Amino acid sequence: MNPRFRNVRRIGPVNVASYLARGRNRHVAACTAPRCDFSAEYDSRAAAELAARTHRCSA
Repeated sequence: MNPRFRNVRRIGPVNVASYLARGRNRHVAACTAPRCDFSAEYDSRAAAELAARTHRCSA
């Protein structure tokens, strides 16, 4: 089952979203730039947004 993303926010080229996984809130940051493979999951929304703000694309 694919997660249903909610509270999606774009910070530069990075999308930050929240979803429910196994009864727990999870947060993900993923870069949308071509050929950039950055994506990561976090336990807190603040950590995901910090990762989005400090991400530097290698592409």
